[in-house]
Amino acid sequence: MSPDIKMKTLLMYWSATGNTEKVARTIQNVLNRENVDLEVQKIGEGVEKDLLPYDLVIMGVPSYNFLPPEPVLRYVRQQMKNHVERGQIKPGAPKVPGKTAVVFCTYSGPHTGIREAITAGEYLGQFFEHLGFNVGAKWYIVGEFHGRLDLSTQGPLGDIRGRPDQKDLAEVENNLTKLIISLRKGA
Repeated sequence: MSPDIKMKTLLMYWSATGNTEKVARTIQNVLNRENVDLEVQKIGEGVEKDLLPYDLVIMGVPSYNFLPPEPVLRYVRQQMKNHVERGQIKPGAPKVPGKTAVVFCTYSGPHTGIREAITAGEYLGQFFEHLGFNVGAKWYIVGEFHGRLDLSTQGPLGDIRGRPDQKDLAEVENNLTKLIISLRKGA
């Protein structure tokens, strides 16, 4: 895709404590700077956003008990049902040319670290693959465990208070910038 052609992009996220929203805002700033055609949508009740009209879909969630939170699970289940009814989910999950998805997951990992988030990211990655999207990236970003000091200071990740912090967000910005450059080159 040429830098002159705007990538139609959807940024969707769900956030309860602000960790995922902080990452989403960083992504939104990068996409605005990169001059993409951007729509931002919080996932919640009544959201019926069809993903196929977009060239790039970025979905962000926190990990709750190893999965996306319930509002996101409901959205995914409804989208899967809609696409099955339309005959758009086919054996072998063929790729739809020009469709890329990115999944990002914030996590505190107070018990087993990043493994608490990987299943949530994989779940969403499978959702996008079933729709025919190429999953261009899965990002896992540490976030403070709000409401329990012990879960933000005594887990395997150490003291994660204040995260995602500037270093975490700079890494997201760098990864997204590289992805946009790659997509524009058609790689």
